[in-house]
Amino acid sequence: MSSLTKLNSQDVFEKLNKNEIQLIDIREQDEFQREHIEGALSVPLSELGNSKALFDPDKLTVFMCRSGMRTNTNCALLMAKITNEAFMLENGLDGWRKEGLPIRQNKRAPLELNRQVQITAGTLVLIGVGLAKVAHPGFIGLTAFVGAGFVFAGISGWCGMASLLRILPWNRPTTSST
Repeated sequence: MSSLTKLNSQDVFEKLNKNEIQLIDIREQDEFQREHIEGALSVPLSELGNSKALFDPDKLTVFMCRSGMRTNTNCALLMAKITNEAFMLENGLDGWRKEGLPIRQNKRAPLELNRQVQITAGTLVLIGVGLAKVAHPGFIGLTAFVGAGFVFAGISGWCGMASLLRILPWNRPTTSST
């Protein structure tokens, strides 16, 4: 099994400031737009297979995500995309934040799609249970529908709720910079 050598946040911060590395953020675009490390390049994992991005062979490559889990899980795919040695930011953006290192944030960007799905699904479940309790037991079907949707999303890799939320006005791409 391939693995990426972990670099701590302070080391990555110093190397990034000296322009010795290319920091590749593999989180999805909506996550990156909300907050990211200044100088990181956004190359979402979902687009990496189709990516024609040319990573700089003269610089060390450091991959990162939010916690380090996505990076660690996909290290073989990530290593296959570069010609030089690859590293990962230990504990990802969460570890970077914990060290008090600077993060570029855009609070005006919408919440990450995954969080929107969680909030919407949780709200629908609570509404379904509440209505089943006070109005009619048949409203428990709403809760079952949400649960079935999550099972389908887990099996198929396609989430109908995420697809619907993605097209809402606040989730449409804007031309303004972060």
